[in-house]
Amino acid sequence: MKKLFLAAAMLLSVSAFSFAQTKASSGQTQTTQHTKKDGTPDKRYKENKTAKDTVVHAKKDGTPDKRYKENKKN
Repeated sequence: MKKLFLAAAMLLSVSAFSFAQTKASSGQTQTTQHTKKDGTPDKRYKENKTAKDTVVHAKKDGTPDKRYKENKKN
């Protein structure tokens, strides 16, 4: 009787652990952001960049540099 009870308890505990370790369902999206040590977003990664962060080519006096395509007028 002890062996039967022990086997049932082991089976129950193993099955409980296997159900507790399931991964997130596919309907949930994970959004992880790469951050620096101080907690600010790391701009080296694409998901942390915004349109504002793009490089604007300008001269030292602040005027647009016409050597670059995005600064030329059509």
